[in-house]
Amino acid sequence: MSESDLDAVLAIEAVSFPTPWSRGMFSEELGRDYSDAIVADQDAGCGIAGYAVCWCVAGESHLLNIAVAEGFRGRGVACSLLIECIRRGAQSGADHIHLEVRAGNEGAIRLYRGHDFVFMGIRKGYYTDTGEDAILLSREIREQDAK
Repeated sequence: MSESDLDAVLAIEAVSFPTPWSRGMFSEELGRDYSDAIVADQDAGCGIAGYAVCWCVAGESHLLNIAVAEGFRGRGVACSLLIECIRRGAQSGADHIHLEVRAGNEGAIRLYRGHDFVFMGIRKGYYTDTGEDAILLSREIREQDAK
């Protein structure tokens, strides 16, 4: 992800989350050495199909944000972004990747469970915009994930 991607990223963010991240929040991620902010290009580089932000800190990876443009949902974009975040975590030496997901986001929960994430707990009322609980999921990062 680069500064030039942010208009497209913000457009996806705005339709994906009740309380979207700001331009400043994404810009901060671009400047952090422990943050991987990545994008998935649409066909032939004609724009952004989706994006993800993950951190690698102290031997662990944390997926902070992942979203796909409405016209590209159901095409494997989120899956590709997730696999890339796991790969980058493995290459950074992380042994686990963690995330929070809204309890009502069944599609995302299916995606994560399909990639071997397991239930770790619930954070009651975690999402202050809606009061929704967060489901905590985690997955071991294996040596073969680095490839």
